Amino acid sequence: MNVLGIIASGVAALFITVALAKSARRVALRPHVPDEPGGRAPRADVLRRTGGATAVLGVGTATGAALWLGAADGSAGSVGGLLAGAGTVAVLGLVHDLKPLGAAPRLAVQTGAAVLVVCLAGLSPAAGVLAVLWTVLVTNAFALLDHAHGLLTAVGLVTAAGLLACAVVGGDPALALLPTTLLAGLSGFLLHTWHPARLRLGAVGAQFTGFALAASGALVLAAAPAGRTAWAALPVLATVALADSGLVLISRRRAGRSPLRDTDDHIAHRLRRVRVTVPGAAVLAALWAAVPVASGTLVYAELLHPAFLLLPLAGTAAAVYALLRIPAYAPPRTAQSRTGSSRTASSRTASSRTTSSGVAPSRTAAARRAGATGAGAVIPAAAGAPGAKGAAPGQSAARTAAGQPTVPPPPTGRPAAEAATAAAERG
Repeated sequence: MNVLGIIASGVAALFITVALAKSARRVALRPHVPDEPGGRAPRADVLRRTGGATAVLGVGTATGAALWLGAADGSAGSVGGLLAGAGTVAVLGLVHDLKPLGAAPRLAVQTGAAVLVVCLAGLSPAAGVLAVLWTVLVTNAFALLDHAHGLLTAVGLVTAAGLLACAVVGGDPALALLPTTLLAGLSGFLLHTWHPARLRLGAVGAQFTGFALAASGALVLAAAPAGRTAWAALPVLATVALADSGLVLISRRRAGRSPLRDTDDHIAHRLRRVRVTVPGAAVLAALWAAVPVASGTLVYAELLHPAFLLLPLAGTAAAVYALLRIPAYAPPRTAQSRTGSSRTASSRTASSRTTSSGVAPSRTAAARRAGATGAGAVIPAAAGAPGAKGAAPGQSAARTAAGQPTVPPPPTGRPAAEAATAAAERG
């Protein structure tokens, strides 16, 4: 396959993805009814979650057209297997977006798609087993990067560019077809998934991207010349995805959580806790991925010694260690704090009940004291003229035999303001 054919395929994937994504975005942002009959989610929300299908259609259409035109030369079986396997896991992701599936059926479908790629590529049994394991592992690692706006798209762009360069340098340009169209499709979709995202890759786009990158890397590794150190260079291209998966597994293991239960403990989540913005997290992840991708590409092209790959790996290990020190989970509540909170809640409930009953707390307490007084002894008659407000200064209030203060009876005369008005009229 010549260079012009590769460029034409990439341009076609770019324009198709941009056109489809723009149409999907217009429909998703159109005013719609909040809820549909039967309690189902609005169609616009479903379309926004599955926006990655536009990138899948753009990449798949361009790659399929190139295969139909005979652009893959003698590697049509390998490229066709890549496209068929990636399309299979894309359908799996679309089903998962609409109705979440368990881990077992997803792994089964991914393994079957990887076996299809290996069989059509004609790999040996040993290489085929390693390729299947690598493809399934890296597919899920890349899919887990879809936890922040634009993160997976940015990292996928950098990784696809590295695979494209390795395929061209390796002497089998046909294997560069899918990385080229994937690079163009993700470029056209990046603006729509950038924060604040109007469309998301979803499981359909994440599974397709991860499988295409993983399977393409495995086939480029298998087709590498004997003198190249492809076994060390190509796995480095998935450094960020594998680092995120390792970070999550170690963190959940230390916290005693299930490794299959997704939560906010990925790379972007931890960066957000140290005041890094969402676009900043995507840029940092892309720059992080660019270092091992560039190193691996240069080592594959025999421009660097393989020992230089230890530098990005050491930096990745240091970054994972630093991210592990950022708290990702809320501290567990102790028994004392739970008891204190329950007491506070009960006191708030009691006060709200008293207030809602329409009786002021002071009046309720006065009524309680009056009841206690009536049960203890007879209240002596209160002295003073009607309208008197209490005992004279220096005199103590009357008390019952039990020592409780008495409560004077309510006044029977006219209010003080009314009496003052009448006196003014008489004067």
